[in-house]
Amino acid sequence: MTIADKAATVLLGGGVIAYPTEGVFGLGCLPDHAKAVARLLKIKQRDPSRGLILIAANAEQFGGWIRLPPGVTLPSPDPAKPVTWVVPTGSKVNTLVRGDNVGIAVRISSHAVATAICEAVDSPIVSTSANLSGQPVAGNQLCLRRQFRTLVDYIVPGDCGPAGGPSEIRHLLTGAVIRPR
Repeated sequence: MTIADKAATVLLGGGVIAYPTEGVFGLGCLPDHAKAVARLLKIKQRDPSRGLILIAANAEQFGGWIRLPPGVTLPSPDPAKPVTWVVPTGSKVNTLVRGDNVGIAVRISSHAVATAICEAVDSPIVSTSANLSGQPVAGNQLCLRRQFRTLVDYIVPGDCGPAGGPSEIRHLLTGAVIRPR
C-alpha cells in the first residue's frame, strides 16, 4: 500500500490527516464529510466562520465545488509560488467549508504527495495549515508529530515543497490580493 493509498483509506473512512504541501504542512479531510470537517476545525481551534481551502490534483476535481464563469479557468500551479484562488462556489459547498465567505478558496496542488492523495480519493481535500489558530505552523515532521500525533488519524510522511510558507490568496475574477506571501 502506498502512502497515498493509506491516506485515502483514512480520508474515505471520515478521518483527518496531516500532510506536506508546497509550502507548509497541512491538515486535511474530505470536504463532504461534515463530521471530519467539524473535527478538523476543533483540532485546529479555528473559527468556522473563516472558511477553509480546498486543494485538488487538477481543475476537474473541483467539479461541483466551484462555478467559474464561461471562459474563466484556474491558472496552472507554480511550485515555488503557490497561489490559492477565491472563486464562486458550486452546489457541493457547505458552510463548514465556506464559512461566512461568499466564495471558496481553492488551489491546484503541485506537491507530489498532496496531488497523489487527491488522485487516490478522486476528490479535492481540505487544506489548512498544520497549526493551532494563531500559532506557528509545524516546520518539520518532528514538530508535526509532536503537536498532532494524538489529534489526527494519520501523519503522511514527506517534506514540504520549495515555497517556504503559506500560499498567497487572490480573488480569481478581480486579481485582488487577499493574503500576500
